[in-house]
Amino acid sequence: MPLTPLDIHNKEFSRTFRGYDEDEVNEFLDQIIKDYELLIREKKELDEKLSSSNERLGHFTNIEETLHKSIIVAQEAAEEVKGNAQKEAKLIIREAEKNADRIVNEALSKARKVAMEIEELKKQSKVFRTRFKMLIEAQLDLLKNDDWDKLMEFEIDATELNLEEEVK
Repeated sequence: MPLTPLDIHNKEFSRTFRGYDEDEVNEFLDQIIKDYELLIREKKELDEKLSSSNERLGHFTNIEETLHKSIIVAQEAAEEVKGNAQKEAKLIIREAEKNADRIVNEALSKARKVAMEIEELKKQSKVFRTRFKMLIEAQLDLLKNDDWDKLMEFEIDATELNLEEEVK
């Protein structure tokens, strides 16, 4: 067990006939007590500083661990957000492709329908043209007929017609 300043102060030496000068020994012991007390105080202060430093070190270590964990959590969150964004982008692309396919298919369907309507109109116009041509040819045949010439040769006296109508 280490000596305390009180142990040094209370130390009694046995007396001998030819011993050391008691005042010198006491003075030296007083100086040792003062130095020893000073060393103990310095040691206590250093222990307190060390304890405080260790507490601060522990606090900063906790902060470092917390920051490290926070960084890891932030990285994981960023990865999750990135993954979700990529999934959403793929979903949007798939939806856009479906819409594009639907629009293209609708356009093709309309184009086919218009083409069929055009073909139907062509058929109807051929039929109409053929019928119209036949009608005009029939009318031309009627005009070319000799019956028109005979009508011109036929003479009726209008006065006779008026008389016949009056008789009736």
